[in-house]
Order: sequence, then structure tokens, then C-alpha cells
Amino acid sequence: MNDYNLTAAEEKLAEIIWQNAPIASPQLVDIAYKQLDWKKSTTYTVLRRLCDKGIFNNASAMVTIALTHEDLLARQSRQFVADTFSGSLPGFIAAFVGSAKLSSKEADELMKLIESHQEVG
Repeated sequence: MNDYNLTAAEEKLAEIIWQNAPIASPQLVDIAYKQLDWKKSTTYTVLRRLCDKGIFNNASAMVTIALTHEDLLARQSRQFVADTFSGSLPGFIAAFVGSAKLSSKEADELMKLIESHQEVG
């Protein structure tokens, strides 16, 4: 499984890219300088790490999105459940809910979600 955990620096640059992509890498360097006070080398180092993680692509000086922010959050969530709860979604939900009670609406929403994703057969 890929490492989808981002450092604070990676999160900052990723947010800029998601807001502006596709974006020419020199333009990204300019934005990172203005918003984050980063040098060109810092921007390219962090960009390379994000590309190595499969989140963005940088080809012919054009940065494009490989994973949307929503896709990244979903993968990070699955990675967290796998790493922390041995892949057990029921274990995660039990820990998340703890001793709190779900409202009828929350319980109904969870049941609908489960039913819509349940394997047949």
C-alpha cells in the first residue's frame, strides 16, 4: 500500500495544486514563493515527493492531478483503518462511536450506506 500520509509542507503545496491544476511548474514555484515564502528548490522537492506518492504528475513542466483531494482522503481513511484496526471496519466504527449513542437519523444513514456497498452473494 502506498504511503498517503502527508507532511505539513506536502499538505500546503497539495492544496495549492488542487486549487490551480493543471498548472505549469514555474507558475507553481511563483505561487509557493508568494504564499509560503518557499524557494524554488523547496517547491520542487516537495512536488517530487507528492508525485512519488502518486498524488500528482509533473510532466513537461505541467503539474496535473492524479488523485483528487476526496480520493486522497478516502485512501488515507482506508490506510488508517488497515494500520490501526487490522483492516476491521466494524472495529473502527465501534472505537469511533465508543459509548455514545447514534441518533435514529445517523443509524439510518449508516444502514443505507452499508446496504449500498454490501457485496451480493
